[in-house]
Amino acid sequence: MELSSLLHDLHLSSSSLDKPPPSLPPITELLSQLQEKLLGASSDSETSLLIGGVERLFQTADADWLFSPTPAELQASYRSLIGALTGRAALPLCRDDCSSLPASAYQSVPSRAVPVCSALTALLGALGKWRRGYGPGRGQTGLLLAVAPPLCVFAVAHFQDQAWTSSSSRAAAQNLQEELLRAGGWRDTAHLLMGDVGADEEAGGRQEGETHRGILGGVLDVLQPQLAKDSWQQCEAVKLVFAWTLLQVTRPSLSPHLSRLLPPSLLFTDHYRPENCMLGVRCLHHIVLHTPAADLCQFNRAEVVYQALFKHLYTTEAAVVQLVLRCLLDLLLVFEKPPSLPTPSSTRRKTYRHDVVLRLVLTHMEPEHKVALRRVYASALPLYIDRMGVAVCRHLQRLERVVLGYLEIGDPPEETTRLKILQVLQKTCRAAWPRMQCRVNVLLRYLLKLLVDVSSDSQLSDSVRQKLMTETSLCIKLLDAASHGQIQTLLQQVDSSCCSSEVLCCLATVTTHR
Repeated sequence: MELSSLLHDLHLSSSSLDKPPPSLPPITELLSQLQEKLLGASSDSETSLLIGGVERLFQTADADWLFSPTPAELQASYRSLIGALTGRAALPLCRDDCSSLPASAYQSVPSRAVPVCSALTALLGALGKWRRGYGPGRGQTGLLLAVAPPLCVFAVAHFQDQAWTSSSSRAAAQNLQEELLRAGGWRDTAHLLMGDVGADEEAGGRQEGETHRGILGGVLDVLQPQLAKDSWQQCEAVKLVFAWTLLQVTRPSLSPHLSRLLPPSLLFTDHYRPENCMLGVRCLHHIVLHTPAADLCQFNRAEVVYQALFKHLYTTEAAVVQLVLRCLLDLLLVFEKPPSLPTPSSTRRKTYRHDVVLRLVLTHMEPEHKVALRRVYASALPLYIDRMGVAVCRHLQRLERVVLGYLEIGDPPEETTRLKILQVLQKTCRAAWPRMQCRVNVLLRYLLKLLVDVSSDSQLSDSVRQKLMTETSLCIKLLDAASHGQIQTLLQQVDSSCCSSEVLCCLATVTTHR
């Protein structure tokens, strides 16, 4: 028989093999022997032969023989075999956290991952076909849920575009992931992790298989030993698999696993390498967006996240600051209502966390000379001004210095910084207009200077020049409204011989449209 011949080719010994056909050894015994041979393989050729034999075994063997024994024993046997298979394509470990491994260290990983993916895909194909043929049952569903987490972790680690993957290994891993979805009837990766809302380990009177359970808990069980403080940096793939997993999970499925998802995210955020820090901030931001405020505030979690993010406002890495400012904007709503909302007159005015963050941002903006950081700060500031509303009056002195300083220095060719600062000035005029009249003279002087400079700047494209002049004109209009027409008188003193026709046209729009 073909199967018996295959077993003999793999040099698998069993008392059952000595019996006349069609007698076969128990599948659990066979899986145990395969695992031992894979772990003890001393050469690549021997390993390739074994993995190829495992793939043919799942392609040709009878499904009832493969999946029929006692569920608990069968699950343990298959998980052990999967561990042995994936171990043959495991990534080399970093010796310390000071540097990453060179690309050459991963050179052999893709060629070893492809046959492993093929063998595991064959396993899922056989299991999925058997489940579809016999209908949902307790044994086969339990087996699938037992093997799905390690298979998912392996597939995710190898379908990403990284130094340890190639186009062929990524395609094989993607095929493995798709076969996993088909085998379990999951719609997509989010459904794979979260399952149906309300699907539960205790089915509550429903027959198992009527709902799809997620494997998020199982995936975290696989990752947890590698996510410790002293070990997560040893394998480059672990942090990426964790982040991928977390970013697929939304509410309400995230909250029950918050105690396991938050600590690794904080570990990444606290790392000195910017790429790890940014990954951690993205994870924290996702947690903030998809966790109810009550759950996030429990056990002082929100305060821990706030402190972890706030300290990064002192960094000089523009990409990190950008992510931190976005995350803080959403996290602040967990602690307090927006300062722009009206409060009862009897309520004593207090300093909000919004004020603390905005004050620090403005303090850092004022002396900043790095172009990348200036752009990041200028892009984030309009969102914070919107959130503050009329409460921005508490920061007008600092804000005025920042606006004047940033309008004075160009940011060619797109002039992103100036355009964002003009938006800031517009929002401030609308929110705090009673306090703007005393600042009209200074602000108008800088705005008129900006109009003249922009109109004569040959390095700017026509579209950028026009946008700058339009936004500047709007600022002047808003200041005129806030000062009850005071600018009308001041503009009459402008010497037309010193201005270009473009500037005069802009000023004309201010005086004719009130």
